[in-house]
Amino acid sequence: MATSSESSITRNRSGDSVEERDHVACEEPLEIRVEGNSVAIVMRTPGNDEELTAGFLLSEGIVLDRRDIFEISQCPSQAGEQGNVIDVLLTDSSRLDLAALTRNVFTSSSCGICGKATIESVFQRFPPVTGDFRVAAESILKFPQTLRAAQATFERTGGLHASALIDASGEMSVLREDVGRHNALDKVIGYALMNDLLPLSEHSLMLSGRISFELVQKALSAGIPVVVGISAPSSLAVEFARESGQALVGFLRGASMNIYAGAGRISGAEKA
Repeated sequence: MATSSESSITRNRSGDSVEERDHVACEEPLEIRVEGNSVAIVMRTPGNDEELTAGFLLSEGIVLDRRDIFEISQCPSQAGEQGNVIDVLLTDSSRLDLAALTRNVFTSSSCGICGKATIESVFQRFPPVTGDFRVAAESILKFPQTLRAAQATFERTGGLHASALIDASGEMSVLREDVGRHNALDKVIGYALMNDLLPLSEHSLMLSGRISFELVQKALSAGIPVVVGISAPSSLAVEFARESGQALVGFLRGASMNIYAGAGRISGAEKA
């Protein structure tokens, strides 16, 4: 599937205009069905749809590991377009609780649900991370360069978010791009789920943009102890990371970073 396409544009510089062709990131709807029930429609960049779906199911608590998924398959739509509907069959469909799906609650900043209630509802499904995994501050400073070097579609379009897993040695395990931040992370988590890599207890997560509550709780669903982003976290993301035992690093730029939670997991960043 194409992740970008060419479009005619008028480029204006210093008052002079010229007709050119430029690459833009692809965005298409994907309907996710579970046992024939429509559970979500996401606007995503086509590609790695099975991973996106698997990651979504894990972060929503519908599945716990790879064995819970019997099959993920692409379905042709009635309009004749291939690949915009995906259906999931569960190994044990009796566990399916459609009422428990919470994506709209967690992504809406105006939902009216307080942070404490929201955090407690997540902890009912995902326990806080444990273990003593630590990552060196010196290694974290290299994450943005590692991420940027692998963003092939962003290089063409400038219009995609990215999520990447960095292992304990500082090597990137997987990177995924998407027009949606949560989609990019779902693809990464789905990759880990489908390859039996969970929990990701010795990995860091690198994000290309700001860090929302939803992204931190998705990381928790995969057991990720360190979440790093180049931009700012939200207040609820900070509170959630502190409650969950995760390290949360934001404004990672140049030789500086802000550690909002879990400073004990960042070696070499101790207070003077």
